[in-house]
Amino acid sequence: MLATAGRTKYFEDLQVGQEASMSRVVSEADIVAYAALSGDYNPVHLNPDYAASTQFKERIAHGILSAGYISALFGMKLPGPGAIYISQTLNFKGPVKIDDRVETLVRLIELIAEKRRAKFDCLCTVNGKPVLTGEAVLLVPGRPA
Repeated sequence: MLATAGRTKYFEDLQVGQEASMSRVVSEADIVAYAALSGDYNPVHLNPDYAASTQFKERIAHGILSAGYISALFGMKLPGPGAIYISQTLNFKGPVKIDDRVETLVRLIELIAEKRRAKFDCLCTVNGKPVLTGEAVLLVPGRPA
């Protein structure tokens, strides 16, 4: 379960090096729900017989499910409510399987003051091994006048 939303961090509150993290165990219900929401019924996610014939040997979660954990950190913790995604790169490094604990970390690496943009390194790991890496840019609201 995600923590409740923290206080909005305005652009002026941010400092390079700030981090936020969360941990979540991927359940079969998560995979089934994501398939229903997205319409992605690829059998590698849902069919154990099909998945057994792949390089993964068992069902895997949708890669974009892990990316959703990054989005949750931005919207709930850092910068928090009001931040708007501008861009995100995603590099899928390994599979996430049912009952894997995904550790997600975002780290602020650059502030672009003239546009109120914040650039983040993004990382998801399972058992200490990267399963997703990338960078994100967010528009962060300024402190109200």
